[in-house]
Amino acid sequence: MIRLGQLLKLAGLASGGGDVKAILADGVTVNGEPEARRGRQLGDGDVVEAAGEQLRVTAQP
Repeated sequence: MIRLGQLLKLAGLASGGGDVKAILADGVTVNGEPEARRGRQLGDGDVVEAAGEQLRVTAQP
């Protein structure tokens, strides 16, 4: 599990919490549904679209 804000930072789309808030304000979807909570828990297989990028969460063995 990873939180949405952490994923955006790890992917290099945001450098801090302020950047995450700005990206969320511009529009983020999780599995095709709009999401505005940076604390949203993401799991294996979830697909996030933000800032023109598509990210897929995959579990590490």
